[in-house]
Amino acid sequence: MTAPLKVVAVVGSLSAPSKTTALAELILQTLQARTETEIRLIELHTVSAAFSGAADRDQVGSEAEDALRAVEEADLVIAATPVFRGSYTGLFKHFFDLVDQYALAAKPVLLAATGGSDRHALVIEHAMRPLFGFLQAWTAPAGIYLSSGDFDGTTILNPEVYERIEMAVNDVVPVARALTVARAAVAG
Repeated sequence: MTAPLKVVAVVGSLSAPSKTTALAELILQTLQARTETEIRLIELHTVSAAFSGAADRDQVGSEAEDALRAVEEADLVIAATPVFRGSYTGLFKHFFDLVDQYALAAKPVLLAATGGSDRHALVIEHAMRPLFGFLQAWTAPAGIYLSSGDFDGTTILNPEVYERIEMAVNDVVPVARALTVARAAVAG
């Protein structure tokens, strides 16, 4: 029997309730239905006081340190952000600036974003993928973007979203499993 995948979802929303959190929760639910997981959801607005003024890692508070370590030790990261002016939130970027330079190397990351309109859909390709490319992460081929029209409040209405999430999860789970087994073999 394989060990559960350690999955950490990081949501860059600035407040709650959040459409982006609703999307991340749906991705996590889909993952849990597909494979055994240990799940952690990190909403950055809840830990921002512990890292927002930090210029480097040794200045973060214990709550932020715990969140950063969870991301670094995860088998799979879900990176989700609302889009403001064509890019991720500053809070989201600053958090990942504090992640160890090589902690995400070859780690699977599933990218997700929400925005006010379809005009922001390329945020995944033009902002998020380059950020995680710099961190040497393995980003899942399919990203998930939802616009305001896909929601009623924080309830996801668009049935196509469920298909996109299934496709993305089906892409990332085998990679996460294979990399977890490979890391364990190297460590053991």
